[in-house]
Amino acid sequence: MELSYFFMSILSLYLPFLCLTLFPGKSLGVIAPALYLFGASSLDVGNNNFLQTRAKANFYPYGIDFPGGSTGRYTNGATSGDFIATFLGLPYPPSYLSLSEKQRQTITTGINYASSAAGILPESGSPLGDVFSLDEQINYFDSTVRNDLPKIFRCPRVLSHYLSRHSWTAIDSMYLDQFFCSQTIYNSGGRKFVVYGIGALGSLPVILANVNPKTTTPCAENVNNLINIFKNGLAVKLQQLTSSLKGSTFVHADIYTNSYAQFQDPVKYGFFEGRTAITAFGTCLPGQEPCIDRNNHLYYYGVHPVQRVNYQFARNCFSGSTVCTPINIRQLALNL
Repeated sequence: MELSYFFMSILSLYLPFLCLTLFPGKSLGVIAPALYLFGASSLDVGNNNFLQTRAKANFYPYGIDFPGGSTGRYTNGATSGDFIATFLGLPYPPSYLSLSEKQRQTITTGINYASSAAGILPESGSPLGDVFSLDEQINYFDSTVRNDLPKIFRCPRVLSHYLSRHSWTAIDSMYLDQFFCSQTIYNSGGRKFVVYGIGALGSLPVILANVNPKTTTPCAENVNNLINIFKNGLAVKLQQLTSSLKGSTFVHADIYTNSYAQFQDPVKYGFFEGRTAITAFGTCLPGQEPCIDRNNHLYYYGVHPVQRVNYQFARNCFSGSTVCTPINIRQLALNL
């Protein structure tokens, strides 16, 4: 029972998904006008700083390598969402709660709605305090579309073009049915979707340190086998959704294969340590000193990877061919 509850808690942390509204850029190097992100701790950049919750990363040593220090990002530097924004020619999307009403009515380059410990179910993360559930994040996005963007794009036709020309969303494969039940983002114009799979949770340092009995293999393969079930069924689900959601395009971001390969052979990817994290605990503690060789580890602490891993994943998903298939983000953005 304890292992099951712990496993599901980790799953709630691995709920990355983002909505990207793409429109022809006005300047060289800009291939999308805006990036809207939704998700949990792997994409949160500070929304939880404004909530009554223990799920926060706004203290040292989080952000030790990020300009300005700790912001709410669960890593030593930037997130994969930050890097994707950069590759698109955009600034990092700010957290929704950090914006004033006036700022929300003037920003056109994107917003981040992600909330650490959030999940599909409203009660996900509730033992830690307040979080934005997926429904709440989508409701805030809907408010942006209905109340804020019309003040910027006063012509309804221009706003519709901005939202629907080339928009896509990425979401954890486990929750596709629930996510598209309301079809709020789809009805707002989203047509191109990148589906994030689930990472190799059985290879996380926090799992390996707490699983009982201890594993006789490098990873907790009983956990990874469960994740593999979702991965193998993902292609069928994507085909079903492509058929049922007219005009949609789905891309699979295979986080499981990517993270498992990094764990099995970290040296191949430029790392020396994949089994232990930089910090000694499942989460960072205020004032805790991380090790100096942060670029040599896969994980910053027990759950989330270091900035270098986020960069490699985002770069491959954006322009490579082994993480995001059948096309990458750049091809999706440029209709290639």
